Amino acid sequence: MLDAPRPFLDVSRSLTGRAWTDRLDFAGTRTATAISQRTGISEILARILAGRGVGIEEADTYLEPTIRGLMPDPSTLMAMDPLADRLAKAIADNESVALFGDYDVDGACSCALMARYLRHFGIEPQVHIPDRIFEGYGPNVAAMDKLIDAGATLIITLDCGTTSEGPITHARGRGADVLVIDHHLSDHDLPNANALVNPNRPDDISGLGYLCAAGVTFMVLVAVNRALRQRGDTGLPDLLKLLDLVALATVCDVVPLTGLNRAFVVRGLEVARRGDNKGMAALALAARLSGPINPYHLGFLLGPRINAGGRIGNAALGTELLTVDDEHHALVIAARLDELNTERQRIEVEAVEEAAAVAEMEIGSGEGPPVLVLASANWHPGVAGLIASRLRERFERPTFAIALQPDGTGTGSGRSMPGVDIGRAVIEAVELGLIPKGGGHAMAAGVSIKPGQLGPFRAFLIEKLSLDVTAARAVTAMPVDAALTARGATLDLVHALERAGPYGSGNPGPLFAFPAHRARYAQIVGKGGHVSFTLTSEDGARLKAIAFRAANTALGDALLRDADAVFHFAGALSVDYYQGREQVQFRLTDMAKPKG
Repeated sequence: MLDAPRPFLDVSRSLTGRAWTDRLDFAGTRTATAISQRTGISEILARILAGRGVGIEEADTYLEPTIRGLMPDPSTLMAMDPLADRLAKAIADNESVALFGDYDVDGACSCALMARYLRHFGIEPQVHIPDRIFEGYGPNVAAMDKLIDAGATLIITLDCGTTSEGPITHARGRGADVLVIDHHLSDHDLPNANALVNPNRPDDISGLGYLCAAGVTFMVLVAVNRALRQRGDTGLPDLLKLLDLVALATVCDVVPLTGLNRAFVVRGLEVARRGDNKGMAALALAARLSGPINPYHLGFLLGPRINAGGRIGNAALGTELLTVDDEHHALVIAARLDELNTERQRIEVEAVEEAAAVAEMEIGSGEGPPVLVLASANWHPGVAGLIASRLRERFERPTFAIALQPDGTGTGSGRSMPGVDIGRAVIEAVELGLIPKGGGHAMAAGVSIKPGQLGPFRAFLIEKLSLDVTAARAVTAMPVDAALTARGATLDLVHALERAGPYGSGNPGPLFAFPAHRARYAQIVGKGGHVSFTLTSEDGARLKAIAFRAANTALGDALLRDADAVFHFAGALSVDYYQGREQVQFRLTDMAKPKG
């Protein structure tokens, strides 16, 4: 019988309406103590490990993850051997190769991985990234014809292709071979490619479905290196030098940061910090990145700028940046992506304001629908996913945002919450003929609609997902890892906590409670409605703090109004780099009034 979650600081209802619980039950606490005693790490770090399911025997490996130790045999992936053999043959025969990628970060990184690998052998591949608006997602006949007309005898699709039967059959009919490297879900019959590697294809039993496309691509390159070695080739590329690209894609595609993915990011960050990739280094300069590259930088500074090209500009810019070796050229592309990202932010703010107003009317004073499906002719198709993400966060329910064209057709994106699989729901809607095209993952999906389909699609999602959303929203308890004071939140502690990272999907960041502290000097900063303040303890210790997008919320109101009031605070710790100096920053998640 499992222990019931233990309350933390006796908080049954916080300012955001949540109970606080101890992430560890009694058994977990015993495991944390044993980990600390066995490894010599601090009790707090041991609690972090135990709270993420790390056992006593696994602790050492978890703290020092390696690609060699966690990489399975690539042949466990269905169709890996024939795909690797075909690509090895293309390299040996110096064939004309074309790459067809997706327009997001994962697609750009996957294409860059393959392009850099092929360049090592003197093959300069054609690269085609589709225009989000005019071509849509995945291969199309016109693009395949263009690549074949330019001489391609082998076309490799990356981060796409699993649902592209028509274009792939057309390409093969014209004499080109097609290899598919992907990770997207599909319940459809697989296309007639020469080989298709996708850990999420229905007949794959590798258990690697948590990889992003760049992670799958890296495993393909491991297999190709092996195939070439068996042919007697020497002078093969050092794949570990490409891990910065895998890390960038893994973080930005929000796949679980567990197992092999975690090793990809830990080791990939080491490569990224060397600055070998001229494009990534240039983008870090354009983004005014401070301090060593970390997962936050990948996900919130570099990734959005690469995505900006695919959203509102030239979709090929991201891949071009990550494959360029000329430093000046890299700086020019990075500057352009930075400009596009600024424009994207402006477009996003306007669209989110409109969408939020519509959502508030739809929800009204009651509970509202369990799923929001919103559409507008005013939205740029490139920011639909961002709109959905912002509204999902604000209204705590899955959200779809669809950009409509004058003829009533539309394309859009959905974002979900843990426990609600919108990818499967969208695929089922396609099978039922409710929408012409769609697919994705549990947490994110893309859709296309025709005139008259919006209402039936909305009704289907509400009926299909209602129970799952209700169950997911009922889980309101917030697990806390440990209690700290402002004086105890030191740089040494934060750096020690990094050993259990990177944190993100599947590996939640540590959440700490600060009992009986005060918020001083609160003020609204930035365009996003953030609230900065100083967290102070009874002994006078101070900690720099910020509450993101907290203006006009219960948290923001309390911070700005109750400077002298004592609260329990909960949030995360990070290192802030300012003018070359490190200091700890507290990022507020929740607050609660002490009882009594």
